[in-house]
Amino acid sequence: MSTYRVIRCPGCHQFTYTDYYGKWKLCPVCGEVISVRNVPVYLEVDDFSEAEVLIKEVERYLSHTGRLDLTREEVDLIREKYVEWLNGPAA
Repeated sequence: MSTYRVIRCPGCHQFTYTDYYGKWKLCPVCGEVISVRNVPVYLEVDDFSEAEVLIKEVERYLSHTGRLDLTREEVDLIREKYVEWLNGPAA
């Protein structure tokens, strides 16, 4: 079971993460109290360091493309690639 969820603040749109059982998250940027059940979960990961790396890469991608958010298809692709990475190389 994954232990961290990558979410996005509805106030300032900063990506952040919370532990799997968290119900609330204080946004580290704007201080908004985020209700975890009311925001989309971009990905669930096993380790907070994985969440931090993913957040940096997504923010870099969005900045590079000049977009504000990922498409549903891009979120699905990230999830698929994460599962492939967890399973390791095909035998």
